[in-house]
Amino acid sequence: MDSLVRFYTATPTPILVRIAVAVGVVSFFSLYVALHFVAPRPRPVYRSEKHYRTTTQDGKTVVRKLPCWHDRWLAERHASETRTNNDVYIPDTGAIEPASLRLSVVIPAYNEEERILPALEEAVKYLDAKFGRDPKPAATAEKITSPTTSHRKIRNSPSVDLAGYEIIIVNDGSRDKTEQVVLNFAAKNGLHDILRFVSLERNRGKGGAVTHGLRHVRGEYVIFADADGASKFSDLGKLIEGCDDVKDAGDRGVAIGSRGHLVGSEAVVKRSALRNFLMRGFHLVLMILTPPATSRIRDTQCGFKLFSRAALPHIVPYMHAEGWIFDIEMLMLAESAPAVPVRGSDGAVIGSSPGIKVAEVPIDWHEVDGSKLNVIQDSIRMALGLAVLRASWMFGVYRRRLT
Repeated sequence: MDSLVRFYTATPTPILVRIAVAVGVVSFFSLYVALHFVAPRPRPVYRSEKHYRTTTQDGKTVVRKLPCWHDRWLAERHASETRTNNDVYIPDTGAIEPASLRLSVVIPAYNEEERILPALEEAVKYLDAKFGRDPKPAATAEKITSPTTSHRKIRNSPSVDLAGYEIIIVNDGSRDKTEQVVLNFAAKNGLHDILRFVSLERNRGKGGAVTHGLRHVRGEYVIFADADGASKFSDLGKLIEGCDDVKDAGDRGVAIGSRGHLVGSEAVVKRSALRNFLMRGFHLVLMILTPPATSRIRDTQCGFKLFSRAALPHIVPYMHAEGWIFDIEMLMLAESAPAVPVRGSDGAVIGSSPGIKVAEVPIDWHEVDGSKLNVIQDSIRMALGLAVLRASWMFGVYRRRLT
């Protein structure tokens, strides 16, 4: 220690500055290289994972090809990055195929044969009443919109003529009878081609399963929900209203269910002291490591999040996290999305709106037994994963580019 002090006092200041700069540069590049090795990369999609199983009216189970807005988006994005001739049309990389129904529901499932039925029963009962099963206009289908939506200028606003819904179950490598249970439920309730069962060849994690499902949705609104039914679909209307309230001029908006108002309630107090301590510790890490808008969200982990269709191209193609931390990456991508122009009543551009706004909506929630979450191990993994995720975006390991 004394020799270090003597070296510091005897060395001229310009040389110390050069040494500090050299150490900083080496540290930066060392971290950059290290992140390339440890930052998660989503695995390629297998061919079988682009198909789904569903039931038919004659009681059979059939395999059909999944529609995929993401494939067309990807082709257009590649074109936009490789064509430089001004005479060649370069597509808008925020564009997405038009919706063909009102709502898409994505449910990731891993060994959920014992928990998924009550969740499906509650969801179908609500969705039948609010949206109906026919994608064509239905006088009986209830339209859920925010009262403020009609007062704003929104480009490419959703069609009011669509109804209907779809449920995409993404089976994340389950080893139990989840597939049989779900398809039996579909046949019993006549959900032919409405309930679609997609099987991943290998387990990807909850984030990977959700991302895969979001790539194949057809709805104007898209929600992913946990298979345990801890969140109720009776709160879906509140999320749609919240999403409509924060939509920008490009029709982009996100609404997330929140349990933040339940802190101190019986549902949270009954949890173990260790789980509550880890929950608060993770929230502190979240506040430190995430950008401003995401850090202010009280509950980032609730499995009940809704997106407008126009928001999907700015989030889904850039997802990397496939574990429990994927929710936070979604919110960070929404916050960093490209700005859209804000237009006045006369159509003139009067400014810009950066990022996609997120509405945090209080919902009812109850804990369900059988969670796959290991409180201690997964809390540590989530904290480390968040640090790697944030550093990867800050240092340019992850980018909003494909090349």
